[in-house]
Amino acid sequence: MSTDTATESIDRTPPATSSAGGFLAGRSSLVVAGILLAMGLYLTFGIITMDVPQGAKTPGPRFFPILITVAIFLLASVLVLQSFRQPEPAPAAAGNFRFYSDWKAVSLVFFAFLAFAFLLVPVGWLLSAALLFWAVARALGSKRPVFDIGVALVFSAFIQLAFGAGLGLTLPGGILEGIYG
Repeated sequence: MSTDTATESIDRTPPATSSAGGFLAGRSSLVVAGILLAMGLYLTFGIITMDVPQGAKTPGPRFFPILITVAIFLLASVLVLQSFRQPEPAPAAAGNFRFYSDWKAVSLVFFAFLAFAFLLVPVGWLLSAALLFWAVARALGSKRPVFDIGVALVFSAFIQLAFGAGLGLTLPGGILEGIYG
């Protein structure tokens, strides 16, 4: 019984990948990493140029921005590493693949944030933040509007209390200023 090893050779070369997308194919997360890097650089510039009063106590007003900036740079680095080590696989039917953007949800979140920015001072944190949280929940597909209003009010009230009691900061009271402020 003899075996012919020449005809049973195993091909160990990796399968050829299509060069339609080139090196950046499957690495769309690099865009998000670039945006995070730009945000980190912007925050770094802000931290460097921040005016700190002489009597500032430790850890000072730069402490939390530095933590956020370091976290942003770490997240950007992890995204870049993950994108290079494991690019996203190409869809099976590359010709039939189409990107989909839910512009209704994006526009709802955008206008909710815009309304929040304009209503913050006259209406106050509690109600304007509740409106923002409710609108984002609706944009993300929640089907329970009454429940979402309750959760949004509780969440915004919790944040109001955390800022007031925990940090000693006051958020705008707006039309409810005399009731709880």
